[in-house]
Amino acid sequence: MTTTPDDHLRYPIGRAELPTGPLSATERTACIQQIADLPAQLRAAAQAAGGEALQRPYRPGGWSGRQVIHHVADSHLNCYTRYRLALTEDNPTIRPYDETAWAELPDVAATPITVSLTLLEALHSRWITLLHHLTEAQWRRTFYHPGTEREFTLDQALVMYAWHGRHHLAHVESLRGQ
Repeated sequence: MTTTPDDHLRYPIGRAELPTGPLSATERTACIQQIADLPAQLRAAAQAAGGEALQRPYRPGGWSGRQVIHHVADSHLNCYTRYRLALTEDNPTIRPYDETAWAELPDVAATPITVSLTLLEALHSRWITLLHHLTEAQWRRTFYHPGTEREFTLDQALVMYAWHGRHHLAHVESLRGQ
């Protein structure tokens, strides 16, 4: 994979690395805990950055902190839905969305970030409950992503979204020092 000069700003915790096989119980527990912790961490990072800083992009050409927070809620809502589809259908083809276009929709600018932070808290509460009740066989269930033209196991999705939360948390945290 080619790196660019701004990769450290785009990927402050590095790029996601998906497992090729099933996760161990310890690995799953760690990822689930990261997802569980994210809403409070993101709220604290937003408060520490302050309202004015959240209007600025975390990198040149990047989203504002406000857009990042709304994006995390949008993205994790989509992932939760993908889990539910994979658990109730045989390898469903999920519906991708244009996250950049979503970040430009008028509700992103007009809605206080507290709304998305509260949504994320409720969503993660429900999602974590689901994750704690999955069987070994359910973790191996899959969905197909037509945008990436690949199948993902629920284990891989867990790793991806644990990373996704930490990735965007680092973006919001970086605004504090700007």
